[in-house]
Amino acid sequence: MKMIRAIIQPHRLETVRDALQQKGIRGMTTYEARGFGRQKGHKEVYRGAEYELHFVPKVALEIVVEDAEVEAACKTIADSARSGNIGDGKIFVLDVGKAIRIRTGETGESAL
Repeated sequence: MKMIRAIIQPHRLETVRDALQQKGIRGMTTYEARGFGRQKGHKEVYRGAEYELHFVPKVALEIVVEDAEVEAACKTIADSARSGNIGDGKIFVLDVGKAIRIRTGETGESAL
């Protein structure tokens, strides 16, 4: 099993969710995040004053999938989150040692 952690632009979340559901990915966890990379923040104007924001709003999502689904899930996320502009995000794939469904006690891939 693998955990896919993706950092994407907030306005792309629904598009990514819909695309993953069409591919049969059953669930995900999301949370708000702030960060920067090559984008290095941006400037905003509020009431005539210019402010530099060092941390850009993002959405982080986590999905645990079977090994066979990793490439398809990553491609789906990348294709649906891509705008072609700097700041589109990143995808990380991590190993999952164990998964347990709390309600039933199922473990491994059957817990997904």
